[in-house]
Amino acid sequence: MKRRSRRRGVIVVNTGEGKGKSSSAFGMAFRAAAWGMKVCVIQFIKGKWKTGEQKAAERFPNIEWHALGDGFTWDTKNPEQDIATSRAIWELCKQKLKSGEYDLLVWDEINYCCGYGWIEGAEIAEFLRRERPDWMHVILTGRNAPPEVIEVAHTVTEMRPIKHAYDAGIQAQQGIEF
Repeated sequence: MKRRSRRRGVIVVNTGEGKGKSSSAFGMAFRAAAWGMKVCVIQFIKGKWKTGEQKAAERFPNIEWHALGDGFTWDTKNPEQDIATSRAIWELCKQKLKSGEYDLLVWDEINYCCGYGWIEGAEIAEFLRRERPDWMHVILTGRNAPPEVIEVAHTVTEMRPIKHAYDAGIQAQQGIEF
């Protein structure tokens, strides 16, 4: 693995209506961890819901995992609480980046918070421009990536659905969707 002084960090955005945004980010997180990088995953939406990725991360001493959201916000009964939670998680993201302790940060589903108007894309983009060390990798996932975040990113992928099992009445499958 290249030393930080020789590495060029990238900002990656996975967005769009299709499946695979978080899965792609987690694949990169596991790849980085296998190379000895220190990784921090921070999830904005999923809370107490256990996932296979989180269980796998427990096997890596160099992956720190935070599933902090209030759950699926489109079912919210308390939007003020969701906003407060998202803002608190955003503060944790900033703290972890500023610490310089991690080689890769995954801000899973942060783009949803921008789409809901809870965190401004310009705020995220300016923070990344101002505070991210050149050697650090950051991955941001979720639908509705704001233009400012897309602009600051080095790599942007838009997932688009062609066909999904859910449309055929097949519920989310353990090991596939979670």
